[in-house]
Amino acid sequence: MFREAEIRVPLILGHKTYHDITEDVCRPIENKASKLWYITITISGILALWGLGCILYLIGRGIGVWGLNKTVGWAWDITNFVWWVGIGHAGTLISAVLLLFRQRWRMAINRSAEAMTIFAVMMAALFPGIHMGRIWLAYFVFPLPNQFGSLWVNFNSPLLWDVFAISTYFFISLVFWYIGLIPDFATIRDRIKHPVQKKIYSLLSFGWTGNAKAWTRFEEVSLVLAGLATPLVFSVHSIVSMDFATSVIPGWHTTIFPPYFVSGAVFSGFAMVLTLVLIMRKVFHLENYVTIKHVEYMNIVIIVTGSIVGVAYLTELFISWYSGVEYESYAFINRFSGPYAWAYWSMMTCNVISPQLFWIKKIRTSLIATFILSIVVNTGMWFERFVIIVTSLHRDYLPSSWSMFHPTFVDIGIFLGTIGIFFTMFLLFARYFPVLALNELKSILKISGESYKNEQSADSQH
Repeated sequence: MFREAEIRVPLILGHKTYHDITEDVCRPIENKASKLWYITITISGILALWGLGCILYLIGRGIGVWGLNKTVGWAWDITNFVWWVGIGHAGTLISAVLLLFRQRWRMAINRSAEAMTIFAVMMAALFPGIHMGRIWLAYFVFPLPNQFGSLWVNFNSPLLWDVFAISTYFFISLVFWYIGLIPDFATIRDRIKHPVQKKIYSLLSFGWTGNAKAWTRFEEVSLVLAGLATPLVFSVHSIVSMDFATSVIPGWHTTIFPPYFVSGAVFSGFAMVLTLVLIMRKVFHLENYVTIKHVEYMNIVIIVTGSIVGVAYLTELFISWYSGVEYESYAFINRFSGPYAWAYWSMMTCNVISPQLFWIKKIRTSLIATFILSIVVNTGMWFERFVIIVTSLHRDYLPSSWSMFHPTFVDIGIFLGTIGIFFTMFLLFARYFPVLALNELKSILKISGESYKNEQSADSQH
């Protein structure tokens, strides 16, 4: 006896036609922005200006205005750097890896995820620059010609590997994102009435004609870039983890860091995509395109990556005890029972316990619960970076030099400022760029549209 496979839930609801998709995606660009958009961009713009003010103050006065001390030489700066790089991971993963695996559900969320990647990596790149203290000497990290004197860049330093890995990842992601936008810019170019806007969108669309040859090239280039970007997803955060793993600080020099950092990055990245997509779904009325099924698929990824992160935490604890190295054991005992125990247990609650709630289907398919838990996960991932960095440093080999780290208003201001800059850029993207890949959505309408699915189910019953 054979069991007939169930017809999958449609990915595009509401009996949409090709014209409906174009209208729904282009409406936010062609119409006036809502009051809510103006309120949110004003708040994020004020935050961004405050952050830029703090950065200028830091450059003017030197990094002594941070809360760093003799023992804790890295703190919020590197915490925020690793946190932003992690958030920047999900965009390329959703687009590139899911494109290679021909997953159709990526099409409702890939555009926002790719934009999030670009903006998050830009925020991450700020921190190593300002951490130098003398940002005007930042060009020293690049291989320089001999005219600059006998300066040889230290290629053994993982901090330099960061520069190459992250810049490569950024440019590949940027090209991948932009090429995906070209057909949609052409659609807006052909619809828009305002002459200046028409000129801008025609420049952005590179004379796209939409003929069969253009589409063939588009698909080929997308696949090549996806193939290039996929190993970068794994290499970038592996290299970021080497900043720690190649040191001799107890709690850092461990081989588990690369896979543990990569899974944590995907975990936090998917959570941030959910936060952004759920807001956009509501504001731009995209409920028919970003469906409960999309949210559920992403929550399943969060369960898997959250569980991997939980196993990594337990593995670290076990190995620190099993190694018999008293310094290593103490580093972890100090994490969960020392002065920063509150940060450790916040991390464990947010990253290990909260994602397990998604095993319950009612929570996994609830938009409010998903939105709250996505923010909880990103809070937990920030605490994870803070715990790894500050609690490993504040009590080193010499008890006489033990100290506590207290952030100053500059630490806090720069972090909040980067959040403000990120959301300002994302809101501008959502206002002037198509937030859904409208031409790609049309390609799956006949396969995953609600009308077509109903016809399929009716045919299967006859």
